[in-house]
Amino acid sequence: MNHERKLPRSHENLSIDNLAQAVFIVNRHAKTATNPKFLYRLKHESLKKLIVDGKAKKIGLHFSQNPRNSKQQSDVLVECGRYTFHIPPTKADFSELPHLGKLDSNVRNPKTTLALNHAKTLLQVYTGITDTDPSPSNTRKNHRTYEKPVFKKLGERYT
Repeated sequence: MNHERKLPRSHENLSIDNLAQAVFIVNRHAKTATNPKFLYRLKHESLKKLIVDGKAKKIGLHFSQNPRNSKQQSDVLVECGRYTFHIPPTKADFSELPHLGKLDSNVRNPKTTLALNHAKTLLQVYTGITDTDPSPSNTRKNHRTYEKPVFKKLGERYT
């Protein structure tokens, strides 16, 4: 059996539509993943590179649906092909982009059928990012093993 990951050999697979679909799939899986850190990093770095390459553009700011510690938080709306995504804003975004107000829940991205592994591979080839985070199964091995508590009789010292 050949377990090697097949990487796209040419840049024809790296079209705007293919990259936008890959970002969509990675973002959708990151929302339910046990360790979403790498997937969100891959999405964010891909969108930043797409913006720099002129394949995506920042549209404006939206109020976040899930603000963290504040009552209001804004996210940058990014348009890439037929898809739209949200990324965290920079300080410059607040002065350069218009605020679009509340997110319209009726606007949806087109459905796509793309395997997560293929989407990750596509974005990793495009950005050059590799998964260096340890998998959740390996992190448990680094923790201390459980030790039973030692109980002394009443009046004895713990020396």
